[in-house]
Amino acid sequence: MIDISTLKYRIVVVVSKKKKYNITDYLEDLSWQENEGEISSQISFTVRNDKTSQGYLTKLIKPGIPIIISVKHGSRKYQEVARGNVVTWSPTNQNSAHDLRCICYDELYNLQKSQDDFYFRSGMGTKARIQKVLKKWKIPVGSYQGPNKTHGKKKYQGSYLSDILLDILDDAVKKGGEKCIIRMKKNKVTIVPRGSNSEIFVFRAKNTKIVNSNVTTANLITRVKVIGKSKKSGKTKVVATLNGLTKYGVRQRIYTRGSDETLNQAKKAAKQILDEAGDIQQDITVQSPDVPYIRKGDMVYMKVGRVKGYHYVKSIQHDADAMSMTMNIEPAEKKSKNKKSSYKLGDIVNFKGGTHYVSSTGSKGYPAKAGKAKITKKNLAGRHPYHLIHTNSKSNVYGWVDKGTFS
Repeated sequence: MIDISTLKYRIVVVVSKKKKYNITDYLEDLSWQENEGEISSQISFTVRNDKTSQGYLTKLIKPGIPIIISVKHGSRKYQEVARGNVVTWSPTNQNSAHDLRCICYDELYNLQKSQDDFYFRSGMGTKARIQKVLKKWKIPVGSYQGPNKTHGKKKYQGSYLSDILLDILDDAVKKGGEKCIIRMKKNKVTIVPRGSNSEIFVFRAKNTKIVNSNVTTANLITRVKVIGKSKKSGKTKVVATLNGLTKYGVRQRIYTRGSDETLNQAKKAAKQILDEAGDIQQDITVQSPDVPYIRKGDMVYMKVGRVKGYHYVKSIQHDADAMSMTMNIEPAEKKSKNKKSSYKLGDIVNFKGGTHYVSSTGSKGYPAKAGKAKITKKNLAGRHPYHLIHTNSKSNVYGWVDKGTFS
């Protein structure tokens, strides 16, 4: 964890390419968040509308103006953690106080609020489809580390662009691809696999304020029916039925087989739905001192009461005033049934980052970056059962790692 006593936040207004103004000294509150089901991040802040060398802040900060949040702690340099453009601009006067309240969103907000039509031909890959959408809307693309599966033809009419992008990635997951996150990084779109962060933060009872755990079957899917193509009469035929935890009752989802999809591919997609939504859901909310570098989709390690192991961040809110954050997380192990359950020597795997240990039974370890690696030894009775050696310069893993830290 980090020492929050050394944590410093900075907020900058970008008036032009050559003019940036630090308004941190005028801040009254600052927070930013990434919510589940949304691709855009949100920044909220209030500043005193004081007169500066550049005039009053209401003259300096206007709708559409970019805002950048950076953070540092200890000996680290400032690192950008969030960026957005002012969307809501609300000056207020109360007694003798004059404040300016702003809400900002990054460039992906336009995709959440805009609709369009798209047609994708059969055989077009995941990456090409996503790039087609982003290129048309002139959203700059940075790193793409997502899946590149082959898709059937698809037509979208009057669909929200964010829904189109998420649907493309979801279809890739049904075809065996990794689940990925769409996010902005320094004004460019990046597509990254969940849990691909190279620095994994550990949360223990001593550095965690509150952990609430809620177990529910409310969103459980217990049966998926695969139906074939519609006949001229409009009737459809059930070509396969996959059952899950039907002891909780039948909660059925329909999967329509694509025009160029084999029955086996359709069954795999249906199974993917069961794997994704066929388990009892465990919603976990964590409140802790702020780690401003953590983003939605990152992996964290929990060791607080009954909540243990690697988890994915589903949503996160950072509060700079209280130097605290709230995360909604889900167990990473829950998804392991989709992935290879047994590994053998010589397998090349994707290490997610974390810690590599000196021995399979010891506790002495060092940070290791994510990347491709080879399994060179196994000791399934050990605390860290697999020995990995990196296969490229992206990762430095060379030691024993925990189960679930690679796929």
